[in-house]
Amino acid sequence: MPLILGLESSCDDSAAALVTSDRRILAQAVVGQNNAHQPYGGVVPEIAARAHVEVLPGLIAQVLEEAKLAPDQLDAVAATAGPGLIGGVMVGLLAGKGLALAAGKPLIAVNHLEGHALSPRLSDPDLTFPYLLLLASGGHCQLLEVRGVGDYRRLATTIDDAAGEAFDKAAKLLGLDYPGGPAIETLARHGDAMAVALPRPLLGSGEPHFSFAGLKSAVQRAVMKNTHDPADIAASFQQAVIDCLVDRTRRALQHSAAPTLVVAGGVAANGAVRAALKQLAEQNGRTFTSPPGWLCTDNAAMIAWAGAERFAAGLTDGLDAPARARWPLDSAAATVRGAGVKA
Repeated sequence: MPLILGLESSCDDSAAALVTSDRRILAQAVVGQNNAHQPYGGVVPEIAARAHVEVLPGLIAQVLEEAKLAPDQLDAVAATAGPGLIGGVMVGLLAGKGLALAAGKPLIAVNHLEGHALSPRLSDPDLTFPYLLLLASGGHCQLLEVRGVGDYRRLATTIDDAAGEAFDKAAKLLGLDYPGGPAIETLARHGDAMAVALPRPLLGSGEPHFSFAGLKSAVQRAVMKNTHDPADIAASFQQAVIDCLVDRTRRALQHSAAPTLVVAGGVAANGAVRAALKQLAEQNGRTFTSPPGWLCTDNAAMIAWAGAERFAAGLTDGLDAPARARWPLDSAAATVRGAGVKA
């Protein structure tokens, strides 16, 4: 079976993994940077890029040693080529190019979003195309019809902030540790989701897109009033995000005949989000699947798997493949109002 080495460095996680086309993960390693970025309440691009330079070569050596393989035994090298923080993307992509050149193997420049989009097929062998995907992460919030490898139709995107970004910013306002998503979810378990009146931007709107900037501002006002228990704010915020995700996804289901609803990306690791979307799928006669939590956050196994899918389709890249800060999955999708550049 073809064997792919995957490299991921688009944000603040350095990762390497070896995956076969029959879904075996032979080895994987991830080094996060939470401690480095925690004082700033978010990722500092320069710090992230320098950390990737320091740790990525060791991670590559580690997974090859663990699998007892040499570079010339690989079938291809897959590396994230965007979108993401451009410094980090360049580090991983250049490492992939160097290894591919030295080993005489093909390079596969992977769109990070395609890694998330195809990751459910790594964990669920029965998942076939097409499916409706809610891709919710720190940098993106989109609804996509996944029709095949490299074939995506965007139904909705965010007009301002992504859901994961809103989680991080709300956590910072509450004085919680970075990353904010897990911190909010933990605190929310001890709060009342109905205690704080927060807006649900675009709820019920005929417009297909997402918006979280107003919700984030409302959390800031609630914190500044200093009259609510932080756990109640966290629970109310999380429920507001869930209501928005469910409402927008329900609308997308009305415009897609895909038999399966999938949620992926970092926000998909949130148990309450997964439960609400599973219920929505069942109410609409669709099946539901989502990768395990570790596969939802940034990792190299999903990049290697996307590489395996592209390799099987005969899709490889030259060593001149560019690093990209922005790289939409659906290049034909119309630009949306507001901060549509995030599409």
